[in-house]
Amino acid sequence: MTTVLSEKHDGYAIITLNRPDAMNALSRELRADFIAAFQDCTEDASVRVIILTGAGPAFCAGFDLKELGSGATDNTADEVNNAVARAMEAFDGPIIGAINGHCITGGFEMALACDILIASEKARFADTHARVGMLPGWGLSQKLPRLIGLSRAREIAFTGAPIDAQQAYQWGLVNHVTAEDDLLPRAREMAENICGCVPEVLSRYRKLIDQGYNMPLNEALRWEEAEAIEWAKLATGAMIEQRREQVIEKGRSEKKK
Repeated sequence: MTTVLSEKHDGYAIITLNRPDAMNALSRELRADFIAAFQDCTEDASVRVIILTGAGPAFCAGFDLKELGSGATDNTADEVNNAVARAMEAFDGPIIGAINGHCITGGFEMALACDILIASEKARFADTHARVGMLPGWGLSQKLPRLIGLSRAREIAFTGAPIDAQQAYQWGLVNHVTAEDDLLPRAREMAENICGCVPEVLSRYRKLIDQGYNMPLNEALRWEEAEAIEWAKLATGAMIEQRREQVIEKGRSEKKK
């Protein structure tokens, strides 16, 4: 059985973790297949958005602890590297995490590497690094406090207790909570809307947000202004008019639905 499924559509791809009997735990094979799937999308200019989800009742239960504890390697660090996170970072477009179920530890870190999160009502988020005797290495300890606040992130990290989808929404961890059957349709709809953006602007806008977020506000504002001026020099009146007409036509089409 293929441990990662990749399905390409018009402008976007759906990558599905596919070890449902093992809660999509990150085995060596799955990690290798995951990296290959992301690399393929990164190299394919027609893929502008990725939807990441899991098969079965879980999004991802984190690393396959049974495999890690098998003694196949003397150095656990050889296994727990950040190649998966790097593969996600290398993709130039937005990544939508469609969190269908349990999202635990390494799976939680994968979710935080997404740009937008949509959760099923059945989604559960937990960080069990401290319980299993490991430290996060894919960004969880740094990203989560910035997203939901320091005290809440400490609670999740130190207790290992899960939070449900509604709590995740209230804390600002996820953008939307949907019924289980509506999760992928909602993610597809969002991906299609994103694909309606100008590709070059979408890529630069994403970097503008991500890199600017890590700067002091005054510095970020100056950087944004410089980027906007640089881009404006490339835009012609004909380009703007063409895009305006496309937006109007899209609006007409949506009204007819």
